[in-house]
Amino acid sequence: MPLIEIAGLTRAYPVGDEVLVVLKGLDLSIEEGEFVAIMGPSGSGKSTLMQILGLLDRPTSGAYRLQGRDVSRLTDDEGAVLRSRTIGFIFQMFNLLPRTSALHNAALPMIYAGGTDRDARARQMLELVGLGDRLGHAPNQLSGGQQQRVAIARALVNRPKILFADEPTGNLASDQAEDILRELQRLNASGITVIMVTHEPDIAAHARRVIRLKDGRIVADERNAPQPPAAARGAAAASGGAGGDLRPPPLGWAEMREYAASALRAMSANKVRSALSMLGILIGVAAVIAMLAIGRGAQRAVEARLSGLGSNLVILIPGSTGYGGVHGGSGSFSRFTLDDVKALAKVPHVLRAEGNVSGSAQIVYKDQNWNTQIIGATALYAPMHSDAPYFGRFITDDDDRRLDRVAVVGRTVLKNLFTDPALNPVGQTIKINHADYRIIGVLPVKGSTGFRDNDDEIIVPLRTGMKRLFGKVYLDYIWIEADAPGAIDGVMDAVEVLMRRRHHLPDFKDDDFSQRNMSDIQAALTGTTKTFTLLLGFVAAIALLVGGIGIMNIMLVSVSERTREIGLRKAVGAARRAILSQFLIESAALAAVGGTAGIALGIAVSLAVSHLAGWAAVVDPGSVLLAFVFSAGTGVVFGLWPARKASLLSPIEALRYE
Repeated sequence: MPLIEIAGLTRAYPVGDEVLVVLKGLDLSIEEGEFVAIMGPSGSGKSTLMQILGLLDRPTSGAYRLQGRDVSRLTDDEGAVLRSRTIGFIFQMFNLLPRTSALHNAALPMIYAGGTDRDARARQMLELVGLGDRLGHAPNQLSGGQQQRVAIARALVNRPKILFADEPTGNLASDQAEDILRELQRLNASGITVIMVTHEPDIAAHARRVIRLKDGRIVADERNAPQPPAAARGAAAASGGAGGDLRPPPLGWAEMREYAASALRAMSANKVRSALSMLGILIGVAAVIAMLAIGRGAQRAVEARLSGLGSNLVILIPGSTGYGGVHGGSGSFSRFTLDDVKALAKVPHVLRAEGNVSGSAQIVYKDQNWNTQIIGATALYAPMHSDAPYFGRFITDDDDRRLDRVAVVGRTVLKNLFTDPALNPVGQTIKINHADYRIIGVLPVKGSTGFRDNDDEIIVPLRTGMKRLFGKVYLDYIWIEADAPGAIDGVMDAVEVLMRRRHHLPDFKDDDFSQRNMSDIQAALTGTTKTFTLLLGFVAAIALLVGGIGIMNIMLVSVSERTREIGLRKAVGAARRAILSQFLIESAALAAVGGTAGIALGIAVSLAVSHLAGWAAVVDPGSVLLAFVFSAGTGVVFGLWPARKASLLSPIEALRYE
């Protein structure tokens, strides 16, 4: 059975409205172990014939059998697998990967064939062609003859049955050409079938058989030497041949390492372009992290302010007055008593309850005066509102029982009354509505909430405020603290039942009080913060999208620039999956590197904003991970189209690309 057998083989190309027929019904058979030279003038179809025999191109019609198997209708991936097992190529232009060592170039076909001991086998082949001392040299560090020898070593690394050589001496000096031809003769003597394309008679004279083409037809088939013996013809060991399963080998770590290394080489070879393509992702990721950090910091600040007002609190507010159809505002009429407070403290899940009165008064210290809010409170006020003085002490039950004229003062009041910042306010006497009050403590700084300054207040004992300061019989409001956040709703229901009973309200009457809790305020502020954060995140996502489009453009340019490399990889056995994976990894690597730099920049921006502008910024590890995953995903998504475009290229069209 012939190694190669073709019958009625044609190849035609559409050219405008016409069809150019290059090969016109060729019939040919080649035995195993032959050394065949295909000759003919330019345009005779000799290169096209070699490309079809080497499974780089497909015939328009006719049959092509390789080792008895019809291979004319194989899929691209099946053809790639068969090339890697059976065929080796030596190209006229060498087609070596730039910026890659001779050793790596020689080992390239084994990656796609799934072979083991790649470096050892490639080193062996390079030593066989006399380049054992040039393993680490890049193509631009080798002469033309040495580059062609690397191409020969690459063609032999998978132990092929057939070696195709397309004008292998066309770019070499005469002495280098003789060396290459002797090498081809030696390989043929070892049992490898050699098929060489040339247009020079003296080159063809080295072959045992010469086939001449003209105008797409075989016009002569001559033998220069007898066929080698059968023992020699069967000496070449091939890995698999044309039979067996032609599915690509499983994707392994070696291939992934090769794709990653190829991506890094491509990025390092075009540093400026790679940096510009990563810039969009970098800005997007940095924006995501900074925006989320600022949003999270704002949320934490809101939570801290609310916790300063008191956690798990419910405020009971009196109802409004009504006379002649005219109603006052909420809190304009109160019937809350101290007995109500005692009753509320006994409600299930209530930790403590405390009543307050409030009003404004003119405060005087020497020649300074200030109008501020006065709150009458008990000793429970401080723990319920996280209001323990940072200097001095708070009001005690004894102060309240004795109606002492003592006061705990906020920072804003101190700033406006005491012009000497070094003066210790504790122990000083101030006048509230012309009565002397002794300062016993300074309240902690709580900041502003909306238009209200929480530090502009003075706290006095509850009974002192009711009887001596405001002359009130009823409380203005009551604070109730639940024992857990989840108990607030139940506490509010129980408080409503209790207060309606204590105030003797029939079922048909509305409540003469209302309830509010911090969770309502917190939910409103948190919702606003989340909306703000979502808006910022949306803006950052747009930046990431723009960065992804930039990567897609760069990858499309990269595919265009590296078309010949893609053709070479396919010629030596790369399946579509391999090309797709390589370019996806490259785009993901661009995005990942840009994302990593963006993470560092985003954290730096967050810290700078927090330090310089005084804004709260909290970098959440979850947001960092999200930004990184999103950036890598952006690279994969936007790299998919260029990668798919590269994987669909025909090997011969890619190799012909200029």
